[in-house]
Amino acid sequence: MGFRDKHMSGGKFTSILRQIIWYLPTIFFLSGALWAEPIAVHYVEGTIHGFLVLRNADGETLASGDLVQIAHGDRISTKLVYHFKDGSIDDETTVYSQRGVFRLLKDHHIQKGPSFPHPLDLSLDTSTSQVIVRSVNKDGKEEVATQHMELPADLANGLVSTLIKNIPRDVSETKVSMLVASPKPRLVKLAISHDGSESASVAGSRLEATRYLVKIEIGGVSGVVAPLVGKQPADTRVWILGGEAPVFLKSLGPTQAEGPVWSSELMAPTWASTSSKEH
Repeated sequence: MGFRDKHMSGGKFTSILRQIIWYLPTIFFLSGALWAEPIAVHYVEGTIHGFLVLRNADGETLASGDLVQIAHGDRISTKLVYHFKDGSIDDETTVYSQRGVFRLLKDHHIQKGPSFPHPLDLSLDTSTSQVIVRSVNKDGKEEVATQHMELPADLANGLVSTLIKNIPRDVSETKVSMLVASPKPRLVKLAISHDGSESASVAGSRLEATRYLVKIEIGGVSGVVAPLVGKQPADTRVWILGGEAPVFLKSLGPTQAEGPVWSSELMAPTWASTSSKEH
């Protein structure tokens, strides 16, 4: 008898593998993650206000995004909210420092509504090592699970595009950590690498954007089994315009582990129609 018993049905075998993925302790991964190095600051972040649009694979607009980032010395507070047409909300608030290196301090991410079959409410505080996951059980009652975890110094929740802007061009691959809820909180690795370039234009002026590939590495035995049962998260691609002041242009990937692939990109306001006569 091998790993799969000849008397075991395909459905039961798949069910067991799914349990292995999400509930098997990932000791081997954690032993490496705790010694991870944070990304060095090459481009200092400041106060900004930006607008984004979220679209599905058919190009249909799903949500409008609003990004507000405020600088307080070397501490940055960022709030990114997507308001969906169906009433769903994707709301993430991130606080981090940029004294020599980027270091995550706090992050609170909420996803709820029809667009999110698996609602998310995950908050973390690296100063206290506290992680809180809020969920709703089968009876419709809210459950709050609080635990303390050893959080690595390179934690990238809410910081992925910022970190990518600061990765040197001559570095072939960079790995950072991320905390996810599936549904229990666990650490995974993001492997970020160059993935070519693409041309774009603004008002007729040509731009050359660098494309990055972001792969999620689950780690341990779970990472080996994940592709076998369709649990390996889809890759994400991020487009960055380089130069003296690098800027995020676009991303393409899932917003949840088993969610559809959506695109998010910068947008300019659309002006209301005005009279031909100016006063």
